[in-house]
Amino acid sequence: MAAVPGASELLDPPAVGRRFHAERKVRLGDVDPRGELRLDATARYMQDIASDDAADAELDGAWGWVVRRSMIDVRQPAVLDEVVTVTTFCTGLGRSWAERTTILAGSLGADIATVSIWVQVATGTGRPAALTRQFVNAYGSACDGRKVSARLVLAAPIAPASVIPWAVRRADLDPFDHVNNAANWAFVEESVNGMMPRRGRAEMEFVGPVTYGTSVQSVVERADGATSMWLLNEGSVLSAARWSPAG
Repeated sequence: MAAVPGASELLDPPAVGRRFHAERKVRLGDVDPRGELRLDATARYMQDIASDDAADAELDGAWGWVVRRSMIDVRQPAVLDEVVTVTTFCTGLGRSWAERTTILAGSLGADIATVSIWVQVATGTGRPAALTRQFVNAYGSACDGRKVSARLVLAAPIAPASVIPWAVRRADLDPFDHVNNAANWAFVEESVNGMMPRRGRAEMEFVGPVTYGTSVQSVVERADGATSMWLLNEGSVLSAARWSPAG
């Protein structure tokens, strides 16, 4: 079976194979001024349940995971104090990466579907490593042989109309000394001016690490109803994102 672009389509839960569930209550620190769940908070839910799932599956702690690409489809936003059931499962495998789909279903009607490509890395070096037999045994049956690539698809800016400094905070750094993938969604929230309405599809690609103490700039371009955004360092793309509101 040929590999398909990872984190580019949303799939239903598998008929067989591993699925993991957890509940979260939407808290004050998760929402915008309208009381709706932000993208960075959604990414944190995705990150947390992935960690909880890996712990429950008793995966070898010698390996870590970094996100390569994510897509979040907000059909109905979650709201403050809503109880959300978070369900995650594997939907594809590659050489050193796996695709994880995560669905948020709320007690008040929240409906958010997400998918990400996670790359397995050695915790000592941060370098990609081939998926282990332990991982394939735990998650492979849910994928039903589906192969995915880790190829990036978002374009670089052509002629930036405006470039503004972007502050990297120490509070956003993770154990790899990079801005955490969930915290990195903050520049999308900032760029789309509150997302009125919040329903739509967001994509994020992590091209290079965003680190503290380097000069980082934000670029925003709007065309054909979508907003494209980038974080740059000396002209090189560190992160690329796109927000497409629902029609």
